[in-house]
Amino acid sequence: MLFQNRVLHTLSTIALFHFVLATPVALAETTTEQPEVRDDGPTAPSEPLPEDENVQDVVDSEPRADDVAPNMDLKEVQPLPETKPEPETLPETEASTSVETPSAPAKTFTLLGKKVLPGTSTRLAWSPGIQIAGLSQMTPVLVVNGAHAGPTLCLTGAIHGDELNGIEIIRRTMYDLDPDKLTGRVIGVPIVNLTGFQRGNRYLPDRRDLNRYFPGHPEGTLADRMAHSLFQNVIRHCDMLVDIHTGSLKRTNLPQLRADMNHPEVAKFTRGFDGMAVVHSSGSDGMLRTAATEAGIRTVTMEAGESLRIQEHQIKAGVNSLNSLMEKHGMISRMFVWGDPEPVYYDSTWVRADHGGILFSDIELGDKVSRGQIMGYVADPITNKQHPIKATADGRVIGMAVDQVVMAGFAAYHIGTEAQVPGE
Repeated sequence: MLFQNRVLHTLSTIALFHFVLATPVALAETTTEQPEVRDDGPTAPSEPLPEDENVQDVVDSEPRADDVAPNMDLKEVQPLPETKPEPETLPETEASTSVETPSAPAKTFTLLGKKVLPGTSTRLAWSPGIQIAGLSQMTPVLVVNGAHAGPTLCLTGAIHGDELNGIEIIRRTMYDLDPDKLTGRVIGVPIVNLTGFQRGNRYLPDRRDLNRYFPGHPEGTLADRMAHSLFQNVIRHCDMLVDIHTGSLKRTNLPQLRADMNHPEVAKFTRGFDGMAVVHSSGSDGMLRTAATEAGIRTVTMEAGESLRIQEHQIKAGVNSLNSLMEKHGMISRMFVWGDPEPVYYDSTWVRADHGGILFSDIELGDKVSRGQIMGYVADPITNKQHPIKATADGRVIGMAVDQVVMAGFAAYHIGTEAQVPGE
């Protein structure tokens, strides 16, 4: 036992001797290479700050990692984003009408509580807050923030849930954009009326038409609240807006724009769309186009095809016209070949069936017709009697009903009249 205690004492003495010898060296190394660190708050920048700026301003200006939207290739399959509602604060002006110098670098863009860095693309989530909290679903919002400063173009589709062509037009347009080469920003909401889309229905769950309630109200009906949320959180960020639709149930439309041609800025805006006829329409209260135009946003409605169908020809026409629009405004640079200008129809009329039966058409979308020309007929399936439907004016068929069972008074053909071709 005594021997063991002596051994432990000898080992302790040797360890203490080595510690004493090593300590001055370690302290010297620490003093030389590790300066004193003090936690006095944010580190001041190396360059002097302007008189009206302090260190905390610089720190606060840097986006937090959890607020920055992830950069992603929109063509790749990605996890769905989480919703993060943006405070509904009105901007100082109703809409931005100024366009940044295209050669200037872009700035970080904040939308729906997320910061989208220049030269990136991402998916965000918008929730109008109209559903049961535990069952709420987010609506995807696609954003491409170009590397160069420029205008903000917004695209909306499926405000009527059964109108599918606009969804695909927006998808193809946005997935083809390169953020490093884009000037400005593009925001796309492919499916505004998500509940209607899931049910294959034009309307909201309360059976209201969403496109009759803009700009909405935070304490109104379900449609009011949804319109208000979209308008405040997304639409007010736009400089330009294209709201994409199709014909209503069992009707189809020639690819065309609906625009208030009495509004100078809107009339000028329509000239950027290649291959699109323009139909003058001042719009009605509650329409997104009307509310956005009144807010100072250049807005048109694009019509393409019929509801509940995916139509390749109509989709290609829509994508082509949006690419021409972006090229016209210097947002993209591509070898774009413009077609012959389409006419502007300052008036139009619907031709209605006078008898019930089954509608059969002899003409197609885009055909030119003359007054008195037979466009189709209604056949009585019981008596076999056929009732012709004749054009009431000279013009072009810009919309029509598909062949179906009709009743007297049914709107069968939409004829554009009083046409004027730009440049003539």
